[in-house]
Amino acid sequence: MTLVLLLGGTAEARELAAELHRRGIGVVSSLAGRVSSPRLPTGEVRMGGFGGVQGLARWLAELGVTAVVDATHPFAEKIGGNAVTAARLAGVPLLRLQRLGWQEGPEDDWHWAGSLAEAANMLPDLGKRVFLSTGRQGLSAFAHLRDLWFLARCVDPPGPPLPPRFELLLDRGPYLLEGESALLREHRIHVLVTKDSGGTHTSAKLTAARTLGLPVVVVRRPPRPAARTVETVEAAANWVLRGTP
Repeated sequence: MTLVLLLGGTAEARELAAELHRRGIGVVSSLAGRVSSPRLPTGEVRMGGFGGVQGLARWLAELGVTAVVDATHPFAEKIGGNAVTAARLAGVPLLRLQRLGWQEGPEDDWHWAGSLAEAANMLPDLGKRVFLSTGRQGLSAFAHLRDLWFLARCVDPPGPPLPPRFELLLDRGPYLLEGESALLREHRIHVLVTKDSGGTHTSAKLTAARTLGLPVVVVRRPPRPAARTVETVEAAANWVLRGTP
């Protein structure tokens, strides 16, 4: 019997869970629990961590998991790394489902950063009014920038420390171009900061920034351990259905 552990939290993970469930494949979707009211996938859901690499390896063996699909966010580097090591220890094949990153076009004014701290250091030279679209974790990297004003969009309220001149917008994608353009205009944004999440659910802000001629600071994805990787839900489903060679 095939039993898949699907490390989720992304739109692609929810699509894959639904497709595998439709085909009669046993799936347990694991969510980290960092969002208070996550969108739940089809089928069985497990919330919370596993207790590190050893805990995850033990869980895979005890439940008789036959395959792991890591479809977590491109910036979920800890669970991604733990999954590769735990799957190897448990002797279970692992596949990474990772959406393509965003590609800079000729009309874009992008500034690539290796971290949130590096992105923060770029901002004083790019504008005084900043739209932070990086999620609630890591906003402390911008807390020292007292001369800048920030609009931060998050799903859940962030914790301190936060920038002193700060407005919070609680919202969840997907976002549309018309709304993103209006948001940038209404708040008189000078520069956008985002992570290279990829996909289409949150990419409208990039199009809006391009149309308005705004610079964008893009934080690069962190490195992950080598693993077999596909970019589409269809390819991941086929890997599972083939028996995960």
